[in-house]
Amino acid sequence: MKLARLMAVLTPSPVNGLQGQGPEVTALHYRSQEVRPGGVFVAMRGRTADGHDFIDDARRRGAIAVVTEKPVPGAGVVATVPDTRRALAELAAAFYGRPAEQLTVIAVTGTNGKTTTTYLVEGILTQAGLPTGVIGTINYRYAGVSHPSPVTTPESLDLQRILAEMRAAGVSHVVLEASSHAIDLQRIHACWIDVGVFTNLSQDHLDFHGSMPAYWATKKRLFTHFLPSGPKAGRAVAVVNADSAHGRELAEQVAIPVIRTGTRPGCSVRGEHLICDLQGIRGSLAFGTQRIDVRSRLVGRHNIENLLCAAGTGTALGIDPQVIGAGLESVHRVPGRLERVESRSGRWVYVDYSHTPDALENALQALRALTAGRIICVFGCGGDRDRTKRPIMGAIAARLSDLTIATSDNPRTEDPVAILNQIVPGIRAQGVPEADAREIAPPSGAKGFVVEPDRRTAIALGIRAARAGDAVLIAGKGHEPYQIIGHHHIHFDDREEAAAVLEKLETESIGHDA
Repeated sequence: MKLARLMAVLTPSPVNGLQGQGPEVTALHYRSQEVRPGGVFVAMRGRTADGHDFIDDARRRGAIAVVTEKPVPGAGVVATVPDTRRALAELAAAFYGRPAEQLTVIAVTGTNGKTTTTYLVEGILTQAGLPTGVIGTINYRYAGVSHPSPVTTPESLDLQRILAEMRAAGVSHVVLEASSHAIDLQRIHACWIDVGVFTNLSQDHLDFHGSMPAYWATKKRLFTHFLPSGPKAGRAVAVVNADSAHGRELAEQVAIPVIRTGTRPGCSVRGEHLICDLQGIRGSLAFGTQRIDVRSRLVGRHNIENLLCAAGTGTALGIDPQVIGAGLESVHRVPGRLERVESRSGRWVYVDYSHTPDALENALQALRALTAGRIICVFGCGGDRDRTKRPIMGAIAARLSDLTIATSDNPRTEDPVAILNQIVPGIRAQGVPEADAREIAPPSGAKGFVVEPDRRTAIALGIRAARAGDAVLIAGKGHEPYQIIGHHHIHFDDREEAAAVLEKLETESIGHDA
């Protein structure tokens, strides 16, 4: 694509130094160290660095044009725009041939349940015979290939590239997790959406948004701004969880068609006679006057809302209810979402990504309702993130668990002990005493908590403290195969750690019996 043609998408922003059609554009960049000759560099302000400080570096590496929010000295092609993040999204969409316009895009947002809902929607679309791609927290995948995903929603340039790859591979439908960061930072601008899905809202990311009202306002923008904009505005549909108070509020505020899902009267897609146990969820789904029976292997009442949101998405896309039901039943597990680690010892061990107060409460309540024995919770809170939720999560763990083991999550650049010192007051506020885990015996009915900064040791402690019939929840990191310490990613997988402890325990048991 010639430079003049690409820069035309930024009209009416001024472009200085461009003569004629200009040279051929070989690539777009937002990291100066990645610039190659023929590339266009877009300078964006970040939380720790400002791309405007690296314009000279981009030019030295061969950038044929730069896009900025302020005038810059020196010769060359310069486009000055009010918002370079928005400009990057528009340039990327144009550079890759506007792939979202040729795809059916489903965007799922909410504090919790996004990943599980995308897996369920993928199951429905696959059952309907529709070639599907998924972009989310765990990975992005399509046509039998999978790539790790460093963030929930990629930067706009990466997002448009992935959409173009999916289109080229024959994908027709894309399911996208839309994080609040992506909405606020314009990553999904120019990614035109057909169906927007709202799961729920609870405390998270206050380190970024500053307050719950600001966080909520950002989430709503997917439905009040992005869906009603662009070439799909006339046919965009919102699917809203009406069992959530925020969902009911949202459904009344949007100006596009809404499909309400939930267990309440008046929902377009409604769950009826639903039963949850350790085998999963079973009951009926009502699509207006049509009803189908459904059995899911997903565990926990919170997954009822995820199942209904996915079913509502299928309805928005015109998929037959029987196909929707088959698609829901095809999803047997979601990585790191109440994912069971198999054990022959009678212990129920689950790994879950719950790193917010609401998600942790949902996971613990699910296990409390399903488990006859004690609940042992191993969890921590991430460093360099919302600090206000730490005592809240400590209180939730203490209230709903028999034994709470506070440990490190991803401490990042914070002192792990300092993070734990902010969790513990929430535990103590529940009247739970500090104790040695080995002294918490099943018949006693006593509660206690232990602080163990080393996550590997904490997981072993929690599993070894469990007896047959007890449930152990290892919360916070879920599918992540790493721990972030400082600025380094170190291999660490909660599932692997739990499996290793269980195997050792079972080996010890065999040796003892012999």
